Amino acid sequence: MEYRQLGESNLKVSAITFGAWAIGGWMWGGAERRDAVNAIRASIDQGVTSIDTAPIYGMGTSEEILGEALEGISRDKVQILTKFGMSWEGTKGQFFFKSKDNNGKDIDIYRYAGKEAVIKECEDSLKRLRTDYIDLYQIHWSDETTPIEETYEAVLRLKEQGKIREAGVCNYNVDQMKRANSVMSLASNQVPFSMVERSIEQEMVPYCIEHKKGILAYSPLQRGLLTGKIKTDHKFGEGDSRAGNRFYTPDNIARINAFLSLIKPLAESKSVSLSQLVLRWTIDHPGITVALAGARNADQAIQNAKAIELKLAPEEIDFINKHLNALTLT
Repeated sequence: MEYRQLGESNLKVSAITFGAWAIGGWMWGGAERRDAVNAIRASIDQGVTSIDTAPIYGMGTSEEILGEALEGISRDKVQILTKFGMSWEGTKGQFFFKSKDNNGKDIDIYRYAGKEAVIKECEDSLKRLRTDYIDLYQIHWSDETTPIEETYEAVLRLKEQGKIREAGVCNYNVDQMKRANSVMSLASNQVPFSMVERSIEQEMVPYCIEHKKGILAYSPLQRGLLTGKIKTDHKFGEGDSRAGNRFYTPDNIARINAFLSLIKPLAESKSVSLSQLVLRWTIDHPGITVALAGARNADQAIQNAKAIELKLAPEEIDFINKHLNALTLT
């Protein structure tokens, strides 16, 4: 495994980080708890030291599973990355969207990052995670009803109390990052990035490179689409939010699969899967520190971790980029 420093912080994380969204079940159509625990432990056995989760993933389920999976593992051998600022209880803050919990119950999701909520969320996460500190604490989405400065003053207090080691953000733009960073030094921004979702290259990547901030790329496999396993007639299960997303229309699936067929021979020549090739391309991309890769079972987790063993020469990256730049989506 490769380990990378997050910005100028004291935190080093594995370049392939376990993404624990899917194991929470929420918006992914469910997951088996025992399989999820085994997936996390298999990742750790492969050298993955960092796991990214959030309270909203299954309304606490993902954090609880992670806490269970880490029982008996020395706390200083792993980095726990979690989040705050999304509430499924109450009506404070900024309404985000309507959803369903893992039991099918209708719920309203709010973005809220007021000082008292940040403190309470941290305490709740520590209990679910069965730990006394969080390595990287990140706001999940911006909350327009609370000044960013107020939010990060609360996060700074948590750091001073030893309840978190470092602070980051998720889904922030450059101006929002600057405001948060004026209160305390940020380690990173977690944002969507994949071969087919590269909007951060315009402003975010140059800013983070210049100001030495880490970038954690989530959905690098575009939620399964870049594995080549999703076909134009794919039927998503109930509760799976990929249904209706623009990337998963039959036309775009066909275009992306055509692109994947062009780079698949490169993967085959190196005896790796398309997924492993895509993950390696992601962490080799300028400005990207970490690729978050989810897994619902041990086999998937092991395959994700083994992507680190693949090495791509500059001309091979150019070959991928040539075909990628010719890809157009509707």
